[in-house]
Amino acid sequence: MAEQRVFSAIIHKEDDIFVAECPEVGTVSQGYTIEEVIRNLKEATELYLEEFPIPKTTRPWLTT
Repeated sequence: MAEQRVFSAIIHKEDDIFVAECPEVGTVSQGYTIEEVIRNLKEATELYLEEFPIPKTTRPWLTT
């Protein structure tokens, strides 16, 4: 079974479209609803990580 990780999504609205970014990976996506932008960001991040996996020795990010 693949290891599950939790990443952040920063979402903001530009005119009539939502833009989402995953700061840990650097992926960005957009959508007309919050649900759509999250779905698109998840897909973009999964595809990116298939090509460029994060090494297991990477320490987790701490945010406050």
